[in-house]
Amino acid sequence: MALRKLKPTTNGQRGMVRIASLLKGRPQVKSLLKSSKKITGRSNGTISIRHRGGGTRSKYRLVDFSGATKLGIPGRVEALEYDPKRSAHIALIVYPDGEKKYVLAHKGIEAGDSVITDIKAKVKDGNRMQLKNIPVGFSIFNVEINAGKGGQIVRSAGQSARLISLDGDKAQVQLPSGEIRFVEKTNFATIGIVSNDEHSLTKAGKAGRTRHKGRRPQVRGKAMNPCDHPHGGGEGGSPIGMKHPKTPWGAPALGKKTRKNKTTDKHIAVSRHRAKKK
Repeated sequence: MALRKLKPTTNGQRGMVRIASLLKGRPQVKSLLKSSKKITGRSNGTISIRHRGGGTRSKYRLVDFSGATKLGIPGRVEALEYDPKRSAHIALIVYPDGEKKYVLAHKGIEAGDSVITDIKAKVKDGNRMQLKNIPVGFSIFNVEINAGKGGQIVRSAGQSARLISLDGDKAQVQLPSGEIRFVEKTNFATIGIVSNDEHSLTKAGKAGRTRHKGRRPQVRGKAMNPCDHPHGGGEGGSPIGMKHPKTPWGAPALGKKTRKNKTTDKHIAVSRHRAKKK
């Protein structure tokens, strides 16, 4: 994908950088769209998630993360489309029987390319197959954790995991965080890197584009009064006055471990915290 820097013909376009080379206009296949409820951040009228509200109504794209219904049937990429619900792009695939499906697009994908989901297929970007048939060292994404559930991890823009071992009963996959996890060899994954790897380089250009996405303005805690935030108070740009940052309700923030799912600890070979220390 190419980045397009707009000419500063208006104040809102000054500094704006956006993604080019995508299908313009509305989605062509209405059967693959689904109405979704807007996230307002409120429960019974009370704000439960701050900085949410407003925004343009958008429909959810029914993305096929599994591909199990089209096992062994090659499909042709008809178009690349923007998905408002995710950072990666999606590709519209047309199968020989005329059925169309959305899949996660990989880096380097172009209209007219052929992709397939099978137990064992040709090793190339975009093809999806079982881990035991993917060469060690290859980059993969949309990795299946629970058999039959479809891809669950490594799905955001520019991300990829790496298959580092097929020894033993299970495959070892190194995730973007550095964590090494055991995954069943019969689970599926897609070869390549998720599309839109330049997502972090885009610039909104104006506050309005962020508001259109349903995000409201944020205020720093240190700019508030002491009654509104633990970081508040003081004269001028004074520091927060405490050893560790806190949330508006006094709980530890920035670095506090929040993982509680101990049932999947047995699947972690190397923790991401130990991987970073090395």
